[in-house]
Amino acid sequence: MNRTWIVLLMAVFAVVVCAVAPFVGTYRIPVSILWQDGGEGAGDVTATIFWKLRVPRVCIALLAGASLAVSGMAFQAMFRNPLATPFTLGVASGASLGAAIYIRTGITLSLWWVSGMSCAAFLGAMLSISLVYGLSRVQRGFSAATMLLAGVALSFFFSSLILFIQYTADPTQTFQMLRWVMGGLQGNAGFGDVYGILPFAVVGTGIVAAMTHELNLITTGEELAASRGVEVDWIKKVLFFAASLMVGAVVAVCGPIGFVGLMAPHICRLLIGPDHRYLMPATLLFGGAFLVLCDTVARTVMPPIELPVGIITAMLGGPFFLWLLLVRRPGV
Repeated sequence: MNRTWIVLLMAVFAVVVCAVAPFVGTYRIPVSILWQDGGEGAGDVTATIFWKLRVPRVCIALLAGASLAVSGMAFQAMFRNPLATPFTLGVASGASLGAAIYIRTGITLSLWWVSGMSCAAFLGAMLSISLVYGLSRVQRGFSAATMLLAGVALSFFFSSLILFIQYTADPTQTFQMLRWVMGGLQGNAGFGDVYGILPFAVVGTGIVAAMTHELNLITTGEELAASRGVEVDWIKKVLFFAASLMVGAVVAVCGPIGFVGLMAPHICRLLIGPDHRYLMPATLLFGGAFLVLCDTVARTVMPPIELPVGIITAMLGGPFFLWLLLVRRPGV
């Protein structure tokens, strides 16, 4: 099938999933809510659930899934490693550390429409990004191997600090920390968190989209890319910050939702091929729709309990990761 048609089918799939998801749940909502008089209906429970809970939640899931998927695609191309994920560089661990410190100190604050927890998590993610960049600059160049090693080392170090904070916290705070690191969207209400992710998602996705040609060359080899006039180190720095900031914003709002950035690029690569000019929009659309679908399952599979969506993605991602290890060709 023509690759353009596949991208269009991905767009249709994303639109259908996002259109249907707000109506699915333990509380049934009729389609007529869309044209009822009064719009959001301040006194109407059905309208409140639909417009103030489910629609913003679908928007957050769409933005988060698209951001994680595009970031995963960018990291896999940068490192030329099909097992690279958006959390490879320790961004999730840094954000989790920021959230753990916020919970442990008992501080209560907010910045405009962004909660204090999200602010603390984002600062933790920025700390991780800055440290990885600084460590990678210790040696000359901007080595992918150095970034990977620095990210893994920082991830382990931050995880040990989180365990220490959990051990010294009271049971309520420990449960809050554990619950946050599962990743989920059930704590998000209203469009405030949508606005928190949106600018990072738009700017980061735009940067990656503008560099699809360079990504194609880098995946063939840095030496070949440099011989074609690509400033490899500069491109890698821009992609590193753009993708990491997207991931940091998502983790700050939703917690660490794993495997979306691993599965979505690979599934799309199997369908559309390795050309990033087509792979990027397909990954963007599929990643967003995939997380919306997973979140819909998470909030309906065990009513009235809502599972953290991170559990659903991990249950799917674990077997997918093993399958990828078993079937991928050596050297790919």
